[in-house]
Amino acid sequence: MLADFIQYDFLRHTFLTGLLIGIIAPLLGTFIVVRRLSLIADALSHVTLAGIAFGLLIEKKVAAGIITPLYSGMGFSVLGSILIEKLRGVYKAYEELAIPIILSGGVGLSVIFISLADGFNTELFNYLFGSVSAVSKTDFYSILGISIVIIIVIRVFYKELVTLSFDEEHAIVSGIHSKRIHLLFIVMTALVIAASIRVVGVLLVSALMTLPVAASMRLARGFKQMLVLSIIFGELAVILGLISGYYFSIPPGGTIVVISIIILLISIGMKRFSLKSKGESELK
Repeated sequence: MLADFIQYDFLRHTFLTGLLIGIIAPLLGTFIVVRRLSLIADALSHVTLAGIAFGLLIEKKVAAGIITPLYSGMGFSVLGSILIEKLRGVYKAYEELAIPIILSGGVGLSVIFISLADGFNTELFNYLFGSVSAVSKTDFYSILGISIVIIIVIRVFYKELVTLSFDEEHAIVSGIHSKRIHLLFIVMTALVIAASIRVVGVLLVSALMTLPVAASMRLARGFKQMLVLSIIFGELAVILGLISGYYFSIPPGGTIVVISIIILLISIGMKRFSLKSKGESELK
């Protein structure tokens, strides 16, 4: 079943990109879920959509080649992440307000740019829901670079990120520069979301950052184990989603999300069966 993905260049680039996204999306998603910031992924995905629509508008109305929708999406996503962090500082007692503010702004700009770019088309549809043929060689190398940077940053700041995720007050007392780490983390999240849109789609990428983590939480016995299981579940969902999306001629984003939900349901069932078996053995 993988023969076509190995034989054809455009499918090979998509498959390799999917493998990278299957690592970095759940990897960052684990920290996002633990910090109870899951909605940030939704907010940044809508800001990314605004950036993509802006890039398509420039291509159509000004000149093609000035800026690609992928890079304009990345720019908007990073800008949105910085604005979220700034707004969290403004509304210190109600930090969660920053997320719906940016999400609303992203949706509003998306509607305006899409309308100015003459509405929906096939290219925009691919950005919304993913495509097995949309990843170019340049896109792959860009996403590879982003993946390497994110893995290195997480490796270097792993202890700081874990401490901030579980006990921010203790982290600050320990001398960790929480604001810098927060900003670095949210910018990385923005880059992952922008990088994932080619395969998963901008409207579904947040699911890949949270569903594998939700499944791993039911089975893991520690944070590191949760990280590993999240990546395994993410890779499984991406691989099966790309293959089924290609052979059934449907957007891979939808199949990746559905498979992620199936994995989540299986993990919930396994946890309940384990608890039931444990209870029965204790009664005996």
